[in-house]
Amino acid sequence: MLWSMGFRGWPDEAVEFFEGLQADNTRAYWTAHRAVYDHSVHAPMAALLAELAGEFGPGRIARPYRDVRFSADKSPYKTGIYATLEGGGYVRFDAGGLTAATGYYAMAPDQLERYRRAVADEASGSELAGVVERLAASRVEVGGTSSLKRAPKGYPADHPRVELLRHKGLIAWRHWPAARSAAARRRVVEFLRTAAPLRAWLDEHVGPSTEPRG
Repeated sequence: MLWSMGFRGWPDEAVEFFEGLQADNTRAYWTAHRAVYDHSVHAPMAALLAELAGEFGPGRIARPYRDVRFSADKSPYKTGIYATLEGGGYVRFDAGGLTAATGYYAMAPDQLERYRRAVADEASGSELAGVVERLAASRVEVGGTSSLKRAPKGYPADHPRVELLRHKGLIAWRHWPAARSAAARRRVVEFLRTAAPLRAWLDEHVGPSTEPRG
């Protein structure tokens, strides 16, 4: 099996599988092509995660089924495969290529309060601004996953880091249009190492939510 041979990238069949799924997102298509998904899509992701685990922690592949309970789009299957790493990374593959990311995608209210205080603080806020600037210089995209139109309540509109204050989530990411060779692993590793300071800042100054769920 492919996973036992080590990661070699995703083959052309994986791209073709997702192109077909985008055109025909039905159970009939999925059932007819399930073997392609298992061998050419899922197995390479599992192999990649196994090779990343030593440095970035174990990975978990998300289920391929969409949660359509509260969505107007009732398409049953995700048109990409993605996984999260215990050490804070995210990897996605679809017909458009490969994406790696890290950060806090959506902050809970208690996290957002800590984040804004840290951004507003001169020492920790300047540190974050420096991290973002260095990542941009390394061709890493950094941005908010959801942002207010203006400064949050209680913070001045002319704050020197108002753009960072407006974010409700903060992530770094890179996208590559092709992932059909073992070079994909090198790209993910280099990105996660480069973006590690952003994740470290968030872990230190924000951390996980302590609010009860549900």
